Amino acid sequence: METVSELIPFAREMLSQRPNRKMVKIYVLGTVLAFFGVVIGLVETVCYPFGSSESESEERPPEDTLPLELRKQQRKRLEKQETAARIGVHRKHAS
Repeated sequence: METVSELIPFAREMLSQRPNRKMVKIYVLGTVLAFFGVVIGLVETVCYPFGSSESESEERPPEDTLPLELRKQQRKRLEKQETAARIGVHRKHAS
């Protein structure tokens, strides 16, 4: 079904054919799950901008509070990752 306008004729056709109880239960279950999916998607879309900024600030402490040795280790790790990424970019053949 591509549009919502097709839903009403489909429902009328289903009711005119007198579907058995099992099929009605399956359609109702599918409709309910689709509705919940839409509602959850809307809630995520609305709440996402507010939740992401708070979680990022809680995950990483400010650089000033980290000990000097820990900062050096993080820099080394980042340099290794950047070097590995650069090596992969320049490879012209499969190994």
